Amino acid sequence: MGYDTYFLSGSDDNALKNVQSAEKAGMDTKQFVDQNAEEFIKLKKLLNLTTDQFIQTSTEKHFKGSQKIWSSFKKEDLYKKNYKGLYCVGCEQFYRESELQEGNICPTHKKPVDIVEEENWFFKLSNYQEKFEQLLNSDELQVLPEIRKNETLALVKSGLEDFSISRSVQRSKGWGVPVPGDSSQIMYVWVDALSNYITALGYGEKNDSLFKKYWPADMHVIGKDINRFHTIYWPAMLLSAGLDLPKTVFIHGFITVNGEKMSKSLGNVLSPNDVVQKYGLEPVRYYFLKEIPTFSDGDFSDSRMKEIYSSDLANGLGNLVSRTHAMIIKYNNGKIPELPKANLSIQSENPVDEAIRQIAIRAIQNDPQTSEYSKLIGQRELSKALEHVWNQVKQSDQLINTTEPWKLIKEGQAQKVSEILFWLSQTIHNIAWEIYPFLPETSLKIAKAFNIQKLLLEDPNMFHGIHEWEDQVEIGILEQLFPRNEPTT
Repeated sequence: MGYDTYFLSGSDDNALKNVQSAEKAGMDTKQFVDQNAEEFIKLKKLLNLTTDQFIQTSTEKHFKGSQKIWSSFKKEDLYKKNYKGLYCVGCEQFYRESELQEGNICPTHKKPVDIVEEENWFFKLSNYQEKFEQLLNSDELQVLPEIRKNETLALVKSGLEDFSISRSVQRSKGWGVPVPGDSSQIMYVWVDALSNYITALGYGEKNDSLFKKYWPADMHVIGKDINRFHTIYWPAMLLSAGLDLPKTVFIHGFITVNGEKMSKSLGNVLSPNDVVQKYGLEPVRYYFLKEIPTFSDGDFSDSRMKEIYSSDLANGLGNLVSRTHAMIIKYNNGKIPELPKANLSIQSENPVDEAIRQIAIRAIQNDPQTSEYSKLIGQRELSKALEHVWNQVKQSDQLINTTEPWKLIKEGQAQKVSEILFWLSQTIHNIAWEIYPFLPETSLKIAKAFNIQKLLLEDPNMFHGIHEWEDQVEIGILEQLFPRNEPTT
């Protein structure tokens, strides 16, 4: 769409569980977290991602920024006291007994929590009770979807409790960000982890141009199990430090496998490397963006993957593009026809003319500012946006089946076939642009085959209005998009 964006990702290195896991592995903690971070960094190439930066919270830059935000907290929001509570190392979180399953079992990790007692620094979250009700009810801090917003509001209305924001050096084994002015304490991992959003942009550094340009963030993208940290703890910290709040927190669900939660004990954990090797990158991107609902849990199964590959990709988009490309070669000497001169406001009783008129109208209505696709993208409804795109695929197939260009050619209606091929090309042009964020490789293969130069140049302005090809431009060679044989098992 042409917006200036900055996409940040990273790893939270300073958790106690990293110290414990490094010890079990017989490794230095820094070496251990670097090795694990590298596995996530590799995903950028594997999954064709466009992250602008990957931050590790064990870096000196992050330490400086985290200490600065701590030092910026209002003095009345900090106090130190002895504390005893129920703590899950996996979640790095204290729980109320009422939040745990019977036997003090963590609801996420299904393991007994620890009883921890020590002296910590606390953040006076209770100071922000009224402020949070106002922020959430007004959507000044927007939480998506509504069910997660209501979840956050319920937590606030139950009464905000002050929370521990440091750990003893002894218990944390000295791993993490030191608390400014208190050598006995290390910052609670979530305090420093959350501050990565601004330390990555140079907060606390002399050169903080990225921070000035891109903060506040337009959107945090998080999993549903870390809702309270992003919609309560993090905004409270920012308020205390006098910094702007993120505009939106977008909360997604979990991926299940064959209807069950992923678990090492069940042996159903999905490896991105394995899935991509088995099915190919673009089909995997399509499945997880289309089949997994944006805001709720979604399921992955081999049988559904094969079904989607066949119906949506090979026999859907792949077949449409291939048929249209072949007809342009056969019926129009390999050249995309000129824009037909027709009055699209007049309904026709002729089913062929009406079918052409309908697809032409739909193609013209795909304006980036007003189209249904743009609306769905704006609402972060990614799976529904892809449904909208594939409706165009189905409508285009329906046009071909209704008009039967091969019969029209035999009847001497070459001009009519030319109209059909132009509007099919126009729709494919729109589809190629709309799938670009989802299936970039497929999009560019289509752009090369149909000579959509502006898409090849990544020009967002090409999406405005009808795309006209100059002087009946010749189409290029079409690479096979999705082989019809199913992915290997």
